[in-house]
Amino acid sequence: MPDTRLLSAVEIARLVREGALSSRDAVEAHIEQIERVNPALNAVVRDRFDEARAEADAADALVHSGGELPPLHGVPCTIKESFALTGMPNAAGLVRRRHVVADSDATAVARLRKAGAIPLGVTNTSELCMWMESNNYVYGRTNNPYDQARIAGGSSGGEGSIVGAGASPFGLGSDVGGSIRGPAFFNGVFGHKATGGLVPGSGQYPMAENEVLRYLTTGPLTRRAADLMPLLRILAGPDGIDEGCEEMPLGDPAEVRLEERTLLHVEDNGGIDVSDDLRAAQERAVRALEARGMRIRRVRFAALKKQFDIWSAMMGAARGTPFGELLGQGQPIRPMREIVKWSLRTSEHTLMASLLALIDPLPKLAPRMARHLIDLGRQLRGEIVEMLGPDGVLLYPSHSSPTPRHNEPVKQALRLHMPWAYLGIMNVLELPSTQVPLGLNAAGLPLGVQVISRHRNDHMTIAVAMELERALGGWVPPPLSGLVAIPAPEDRSARARDPAA
Repeated sequence: MPDTRLLSAVEIARLVREGALSSRDAVEAHIEQIERVNPALNAVVRDRFDEARAEADAADALVHSGGELPPLHGVPCTIKESFALTGMPNAAGLVRRRHVVADSDATAVARLRKAGAIPLGVTNTSELCMWMESNNYVYGRTNNPYDQARIAGGSSGGEGSIVGAGASPFGLGSDVGGSIRGPAFFNGVFGHKATGGLVPGSGQYPMAENEVLRYLTTGPLTRRAADLMPLLRILAGPDGIDEGCEEMPLGDPAEVRLEERTLLHVEDNGGIDVSDDLRAAQERAVRALEARGMRIRRVRFAALKKQFDIWSAMMGAARGTPFGELLGQGQPIRPMREIVKWSLRTSEHTLMASLLALIDPLPKLAPRMARHLIDLGRQLRGEIVEMLGPDGVLLYPSHSSPTPRHNEPVKQALRLHMPWAYLGIMNVLELPSTQVPLGLNAAGLPLGVQVISRHRNDHMTIAVAMELERALGGWVPPPLSGLVAIPAPEDRSARARDPAA
């Protein structure tokens, strides 16, 4: 039997149902992997190993009873700490919430557990889930499994790191500005940001308000593309709590035929350049899809040059409670004072949290400019949807370069260089986007691309992700994991690992 730590969640579930693998063995294998890698990563910030073992034993007893089993029966997983998981902390990286313990499950967590999944623990986030590095003063900083001197991304960075290290088949994350896709990209795994309004975010902290309910999406990070759609089906659908969520039909990736479908190839946003290795990786993805019969169109959208400004304006217009008030738990913080305290190492807030509280009101100070940018965003959405047609997809960079070193994103922000806006723009456009790993560069860092389609075409982006995994190899376990990748089919050449090949 192949190493359980290399398998998809659906394959583990199949083996458990058939009696070829016990849930206890699957859970133990991933617990051992967490214990192996987590000291270097600080990704899992609180475990529930004893409870998981007991739940695995109960799952195995059900297999032997011959009863009907749910789709993820006996499969281990991890959960982003900002989602309520009964008995687990729910601080979202905020010092003032470090003693909060969940007494119930968030909607998405409850749906996963009802489907048979067994949470092994909760994973690290950025402070209040609003920065691209998972670092806070409750749990500390999470590292990347491919290079511990580099970021794991945020705010679902703990999930990306632990899934990328082969220690969890899948994780639950959330994404309002790239917080699933960024960690998936930086850690070499798959991640899916659903169509706005498809999956409820109820039970996570902080909870979105107003239109941000549709910009913020809950979804999976996985090491195998085959898990994306089954997990999305489990998570999707209204819960009667999240007012931004609605019932939507979901297509089937297995029924997607790529021949003669439109593929829009957008190399960059026209303002923030993309590194040569990422360009080469995206070009390989284009060639692989062209070989499957897709019609390639190399295009540009002028408005994407303002992608960060559009995201900021649309988020600012929709946001309810000010970020500084969330940081102060009802009593707004004084950002400049906290920045000074941070320089003296006496603040309970990270530098970026205080800076975000400082700039949070700015869009409201220029209402005419904000309205213009919001209109520009709506026009951009219409242009993309029209050019995609009913069943086209778009390839777009995930970032300007492979995984940055720790603290580099702060320096970029201070220079007003915002490469993470490649991800955030798709949140306010509410378009489905799947992050796809494309092997490693010469330095051993993950490469990748995001696959985008029109609203409710989640199955299209996932179908393309599955095809790119078949063609180019998908997730490559990092040396830290101690894992050896499953042998590749003939069409997974060395070019998937080395852009210069």
